[in-house]
Amino acid sequence: MTAPVFVVEKVPAEGPGFVLDGPEGRHAVSVKRLEPGERVVLTDGVGGWAEAVVTAAEGKDRLVAEVLAAGTEEPAAPRVTVVQALPKGDRGELAVETMTETGVDAVVPWQASRCITQWRGDRGAKSLAKWRNTAREAGKQSRRVRFPEVAEAMSTKQVAALLATADLGVVLHEDRDAPSEALATAELPAGGHIVVVVGPEGGVSPEELAVFAEAGARPYRLGRSVLRTSTAGTAAVAVLLARTGRWS
Repeated sequence: MTAPVFVVEKVPAEGPGFVLDGPEGRHAVSVKRLEPGERVVLTDGVGGWAEAVVTAAEGKDRLVAEVLAAGTEEPAAPRVTVVQALPKGDRGELAVETMTETGVDAVVPWQASRCITQWRGDRGAKSLAKWRNTAREAGKQSRRVRFPEVAEAMSTKQVAALLATADLGVVLHEDRDAPSEALATAELPAGGHIVVVVGPEGGVSPEELAVFAEAGARPYRLGRSVLRTSTAGTAAVAVLLARTGRWS
């Protein structure tokens, strides 16, 4: 089994005497029950990492370790961003969790016209915090050292501006009357930035499709079945990472 991952503010240099305390230390000592001799990975969540071996577990929240090696993981290419329309209930956190485990690089919440859920005021701030915390915890669980960025919620106009800068703009669209290409056979860039738009349960509106088309994005489908908004992004990321070689 691979070593568990713990988040630190700053990745330590090689050497003995590193102390992991606070919530992460408590998780290591009281939940994981790590013992001397076991390996851990420390990360700042933005690519920095250190491999360490536990030398002591003290109390309920203090782990002492010797750092054996440290380095930085460079960003993968092409970068994959998913623009996720706001789902109902906790399906947004489910989408962020599974996309993080799959390997997405960034997630952008999108207030689509057909979204039932609305992010306004305190509710929006709390929901965004949940998405970011989910990305962090899923990044740890999946042994990542570079967690996905979760941006502030965007409007359709802002999403269009993002698509205009992408090397490939993808809008997942299942309308049988609208021509679309299979994502599994689409021509993909070797590097740069791929942006995938996932609509709400009611689908992407014709007006939004038109705006995205003006920005250079095209409609694509995943297959014959129609996925829920909370699972479509994960399926798309899997297809892209496999086809670009990032999973090889």
